[in-house]
Amino acid sequence: MIAAHDLSPAELAALLHFHADAGVDWMLEENPIDRFAEFAAARPSRPMPGREPGQDAAAPARQAESPADRRTDAPQRQAPGRSAPARGAAVAPAIQQNVAMPDEQAVAAARFAAESARSLAELKTALESFSGCNLKNSARNTIFSEGDPASAIMVVGPMPDADDDREGLPFAGKTGLLLERMLAAIGLQRSAIMLGNVVPWRPPGNRPPTQAEMDICRPFIERQIALAEPKHLLLLGNFTARFFFGGSGTIHTLRGQWRDVAAGHLILPALASLHPQELLNAPASKSLAWQDLLAFQAKITQG
Repeated sequence: MIAAHDLSPAELAALLHFHADAGVDWMLEENPIDRFAEFAAARPSRPMPGREPGQDAAAPARQAESPADRRTDAPQRQAPGRSAPARGAAVAPAIQQNVAMPDEQAVAAARFAAESARSLAELKTALESFSGCNLKNSARNTIFSEGDPASAIMVVGPMPDADDDREGLPFAGKTGLLLERMLAAIGLQRSAIMLGNVVPWRPPGNRPPTQAEMDICRPFIERQIALAEPKHLLLLGNFTARFFFGGSGTIHTLRGQWRDVAAGHLILPALASLHPQELLNAPASKSLAWQDLLAFQAKITQG
């Protein structure tokens, strides 16, 4: 096994990026370490406030404790400035911080935040400040739609991958380069259309989002589409097609067919096709994607 001190700084940085992309959150030592034993061994050597080193830690407490304090039925001492509750009165529980928001409340909060936005800029601000989805805790960036809404053309993918999360943009890395070539083949430029993702945060390890996470993210992507007001919508990937069309079909059964999808007050035609990553994994499917791109181009021309 190669030790860390044998690697160059560039190799160490590449290794850390590899672990981060794989969803690794904690780096562990090669050999197990008993931290409890370390703490127990170091505790006697740490002087307590108001006590000289070497003094018995229990001595001050025993000296300050009166016989009445040692009685089990003695009333408890109150902190300065706080009155004791009346006998029999209910005591309010302590408020817990960072309590996870229930899924139904998170969906309602997401819907309220999305519907309150009156522009894409306001929606981006609302999404970046939203904390009701746990996916945001492990993601580096919040991925929002980019491009020109005046084009009336929007391409939507599933969720950010490692390259998207690192760059803070939708369709980055190899998938983005392939998508740019696909769009150029039908006369479209990346900067001249809208690009976005169903889920704005990369799930840990690129796992599929849960149903609750999808429900929380739905108001934001639907509001992005409603505010951009595209006339033509291209959905890339199996996850994206199921998200908008419903059902449990595969991309090979859902692709190539124009269907109406709802986004806020809009009902607009959408065409599903294969995601660039699926084409990288199975180059033989590029002919199917080309058929879909030609159908998408024909619809734009007719419109």
